[in-house]
Amino acid sequence: MEKQKFDFESFQAEAISRLRAGDAVLGKEGILTPLLKQFLEKALEGEVEAHLQEEKAAGRTNRRNGKGTKRVKTSSGEFELETPRDRLGSYEPEIVKKREVFLGEDLESKIIMLYARGMSYEDIRGHLSEAYGLDISSGKISLITDKVLPELEAWQSRPLEPLYTILYLDAVHFKVRDQGRVQNKALYNVIGIKQDGHKELLGIYMAENESAKFWLTVLSDLQARGVEDILIACIDNLSGFAQAIESLFPKALVQLCIVHQVRNTLRYVTHENSKEVVADLQSIYQAPSLELAQSALTTFEHKWGEKYPIVVKSWRNNWPRLSTYFDFPLALRKAIYTNNPIESYHRQLRKHTKNKGVFPSDMAVKKLVYLLTKNIMDKWTLPMRGWPLVVQQLAIIFEERLTRHLNI
Repeated sequence: MEKQKFDFESFQAEAISRLRAGDAVLGKEGILTPLLKQFLEKALEGEVEAHLQEEKAAGRTNRRNGKGTKRVKTSSGEFELETPRDRLGSYEPEIVKKREVFLGEDLESKIIMLYARGMSYEDIRGHLSEAYGLDISSGKISLITDKVLPELEAWQSRPLEPLYTILYLDAVHFKVRDQGRVQNKALYNVIGIKQDGHKELLGIYMAENESAKFWLTVLSDLQARGVEDILIACIDNLSGFAQAIESLFPKALVQLCIVHQVRNTLRYVTHENSKEVVADLQSIYQAPSLELAQSALTTFEHKWGEKYPIVVKSWRNNWPRLSTYFDFPLALRKAIYTNNPIESYHRQLRKHTKNKGVFPSDMAVKKLVYLLTKNIMDKWTLPMRGWPLVVQQLAIIFEERLTRHLNI
């Protein structure tokens, strides 16, 4: 029995009527679904005919062998598609491949893209069901997103450059379920400034908490992957952290983050004194020279030492590494006196993970952070602000250590 031809005029009239009624053009019951079905079936007919002609030219006897059907889903709707077959089974359709049931874009890529935007498995399930009528379990979605793990492993072990002008090192914390208990775990991150001024995330590392001992493990990994020298390392005031850096990279200068130091100070200052204390601290770290900064620190000690001895002791004990940036010109000082580049990166991670609650495993954290990081790094297209001037200053101060690596 001859198949009834597609009545385009009837379809057009019905489509116009449905448009006026406010029906959707795309989606599960979209107006365009019948037209798309007709187009795909015509395309498949053309494909099989071309294949049979090629078979005949090659001296092989082949012919049609009826049709099969399969249900396909697209962004324009869901329908039964008739697919032609050949007697020898050598026909491989290209328009709609065998076992392909989701058309228009690769389903796995779409799931990974949605996951990389911070969507939960349940959110992804709901989106796929609403938009495409697909019912995919959370377990299946997890398996699909696990396909990025080999890519993550290769990225995590990739060779690094021999020299980084500046490293920013810090940890961010996530809630993770481990052996039935929810724990706050530390994700260690390292951003390096390359010789051309561009940022690069060097690695992602996970541990139960932040410690100098584990930072030593992180730094050892960087060294094993090819890092020979670091000019300046910007860190917070974690006990033993600076010593860990200096043990592996003895020539590196360590700058403690001023912003972290001020935050820690305010934990020990009453609310009524906080504004005045902050203003006095600004006179220290914003001083135009080391001598004036030391003088301002002495003034601060005389004013607040009796009331806040812990605060003054912290500034005095940390001063050698808090004041490192005073050895450099102003443009370079602005680049290193805070850990702002990695703080900014962490803010972006938190933005996309704030609704995650508890992660099921360490690997789930690293998997999502890696995908988020790929999107973030795609936007790191420009060198560090003021880099032409900064690199000139670095070349003067560090001379051979920098210039022997520069491609100029």
